[in-house]
Amino acid sequence: MLDPEELYEVDSDVPNLEGAVLLHHFDGFLDAGAAGRTLTDHLLEEHEHRVIARFDVDRLIDYRSRRPTMTFLTDHWEEYEAPELVVRLQHDTAGIPFLLLTGPEPDREWERFTAAVGALVERWGVRLTVGMHGIPMDVPHTRPLGVTAHGTRPELVQGHQPFLSRMQIPGSIAALLEFRLGESGHDAMGFAAHVPNYLVQATYPGAALTLLETVGEATGLSLSGDALREAGRRADLEIGKQVAESDEVAEVVRALERRYDTFLDASKRESLLAESEGELPTADEIGGEFERFLAEQERTDPRD
Repeated sequence: MLDPEELYEVDSDVPNLEGAVLLHHFDGFLDAGAAGRTLTDHLLEEHEHRVIARFDVDRLIDYRSRRPTMTFLTDHWEEYEAPELVVRLQHDTAGIPFLLLTGPEPDREWERFTAAVGALVERWGVRLTVGMHGIPMDVPHTRPLGVTAHGTRPELVQGHQPFLSRMQIPGSIAALLEFRLGESGHDAMGFAAHVPNYLVQATYPGAALTLLETVGEATGLSLSGDALREAGRRADLEIGKQVAESDEVAEVVRALERRYDTFLDASKRESLLAESEGELPTADEIGGEFERFLAEQERTDPRD
């Protein structure tokens, strides 16, 4: 493998980051309700930031599969929105530094890219790397959203209910990054907010807020969430209006509420995914759902 450090450039004036947290989200894979993207946009809006490392997207991105946007004005090309895969330095409300890695998911050289991120983790003394996104789930928007947690050590996800014992789903750079960091002895974890199935194609701020609160608890970072709370409140009001206008949709939501409440009341239940263990979806079924969701995302991708 070629030298991973040739994939990126780092600013010369990066401060001491020993013990910092690295958050990451990549566009292009599963992100129901745009949960991860909405959270990263929120962090960039609420917390000052500057780019301290930039990856070579020409080596990593297939432009023909995800064409960047260009603006045409009358008789000439006015603007080109070049894709960026960067690490930004930010500070939480208490002034604690943290890092945010965002951009399109690499199409190629996954092993080299994960090795490059690992080199930055070691270079800066990052103590914990955390990924975040949304997944579709059979839950109502009128109840608290759950989160699936996973990590390189069991201690990292204590207090979080396990998802399923074993399943196979399409891979992602975020998953591979967590896996490779764990192999190298670094702490890494990820959170997937549970997004109601009927909202997966919409931008759902409530899912992003769930991620923000969960990430804050796991990392100790103090992250501003007021704007997301207000956006979530407005979104829930609008969703409530739309549900009320359709008897069929309202019945679906009521059924999900009954199911959710039944599981919540049954202390011996181990999953909100089905009424009994015998009714749990198989790994193949869940993998198929992920694949179908990704196929729908590709067909509706506005960048094409």
